[in-house]
Amino acid sequence: VHIHTSSYRGSFSVVLSEALRSAGLGSRVLIAQFLKGGVNQGPQGAIHLCGRLEWLRPSIECCLTDNSSTNNLIFQKESQQKAIKQIWDVCKIRLEENKIDKIVLDEIGLAISLGFIEENDVVSTIKNRPSSTDIILTGPSIPTPVSEMADQITELRCT
Repeated sequence: VHIHTSSYRGSFSVVLSEALRSAGLGSRVLIAQFLKGGVNQGPQGAIHLCGRLEWLRPSIECCLTDNSSTNNLIFQKESQQKAIKQIWDVCKIRLEENKIDKIVLDEIGLAISLGFIEENDVVSTIKNRPSSTDIILTGPSIPTPVSEMADQITELRCT
């Protein structure tokens, strides 16, 4: 379990290059970006790269930030919740089926803190994953119970 965190959004490029390298070397990789929308992709519209990399984004119309959910109407929040949950459900299925070697959970900490994904579900999923599957979590707000499970934590700082 690897965590890339920072007080600002911006650790994804490092993680993306690692995911592409792994896929190029033959590993099965899944990237899930929970708060990046705008392309209305959803689980059925996954992008496949390098033959071994599957890239998912929720079917939402915008990218969400830590303050955007307070400005949305309730029905928009429910729609976002459903779209993000669909991506999380795909991640859990891929892990259960042992069909991936590496999974990137981009901005999962914010997805948890915004109430889109349950912290206990993430902890349980990480604990019960196949031991051969690497998990990379990115973003600010990684909950302490998740951080305590990490083998490596990389903190980016802006000076």
